Amino acid sequence: MSDGDLPVRGPLVLPGRELHWRFSRASGPGGQGVNTTDSRVELSFDLARSPSVPEHLRERALTRLVDRLVDGVLTVVASEHRSQLRNREAARERLALALREATAADPPKRRPTRPSAGAKRRRLDAKTRRGQVKRLRARPED
Repeated sequence: MSDGDLPVRGPLVLPGRELHWRFSRASGPGGQGVNTTDSRVELSFDLARSPSVPEHLRERALTRLVDRLVDGVLTVVASEHRSQLRNREAARERLALALREATAADPPKRRPTRPSAGAKRRRLDAKTRRGQVKRLRARPED
């Protein structure tokens, strides 16, 4: 693993050569330097065509990230910090987090269960008591 590689989860590591960086001027704080410094960072990763993502994880991620992808490419933007370096770190973290969540295994299916006999009895007893309370509120019959 080299310096530019991005660890996502376990054995899944994105090689630095598959990450594409773009820099531009950011809005916000920065004083006089804001107009001259390219501190806004866009980090793109071609998820659909990456050979480093296993097929089963790729399909899961493509399905879950369908609203965030443009032609199979996932792009994250960071511009909240004044320095390009900190924005680069933020973008790397965001990309790793998005892919970590998108490739996570589905939670185990819920096994349907039935209420126990005692639970049924308690529920019916509570309904009976509630009905009696409501009956007491009614107008007295002549």
